[in-house]
Amino acid sequence: MNFPLPHIPARPSKPRESGITMVMDKGMSLPEAEAFIAGNAEYTDLLKLGFGSALVTRDLEKKLDVYKKAGLSVYFGGTLFEAFVIRKRFDDYLRYIEKYEMKYAEVSDGSIIIPHAEKCKYIKELSARVTVISEVGSKEEGIIIHPNKWIEMMQKELDAGAWKVIAEARESGKVGIYRPSGKAHVVLINRILAKIPSQNIIWEAPQKSQQTYFIKLIGANVNLGNIPPSEVIALETLRLGLRSDTFFQYLPKK
Repeated sequence: MNFPLPHIPARPSKPRESGITMVMDKGMSLPEAEAFIAGNAEYTDLLKLGFGSALVTRDLEKKLDVYKKAGLSVYFGGTLFEAFVIRKRFDDYLRYIEKYEMKYAEVSDGSIIIPHAEKCKYIKELSARVTVISEVGSKEEGIIIHPNKWIEMMQKELDAGAWKVIAEARESGKVGIYRPSGKAHVVLINRILAKIPSQNIIWEAPQKSQQTYFIKLIGANVNLGNIPPSEVIALETLRLGLRSDTFFQYLPKK
């Protein structure tokens, strides 16, 4: 804070267990990554190289080094994991993340069908090597997963060794925990929160309205993901009540 204002919610210092901001890098160049770090590193916890972009990113090692030196926990998108698995090259995936000295990995099944017991085995094996973030939910529009199933999968993945579970929404914010309109599946989200501690979940929320929804529902220190690089500061002001959408959230009612 550049000036101490009262009635601003406290934000935990990094490394955070809650209040996490996960940013999606969909192909920033090395200079763009360096510029991003200069203005946003303090407010960014996780940096995901989206989908399979790590295979085609130029100067990948240099880019990863920029993020790591800035104190960000960087990892490859879950779709890359799936791309190796569907080709029966999981051992090669292990070699790939070892090559780049990755400390985090994402396990997902949003593009392909992986029996859940098998997915949990992948989580268990990876968690012996790195910190695992798993993702629950389909990337396909129109696929409805019963709330009890969401809860069961999330809990089993946490039990298998996942540090956090991501509630799927894609970068569009129109599937998984959201309706095609982008509005939240309120019943689903409330059912999940009744069983899974909020600090264990990262809610994908690429749209401002979705970020606002979760901040009002859970508080300033909700874990939010798939944040565009250009929106990190905007999200931080939203968390702190310094934007019209949450302006009265923390002020005394009188």
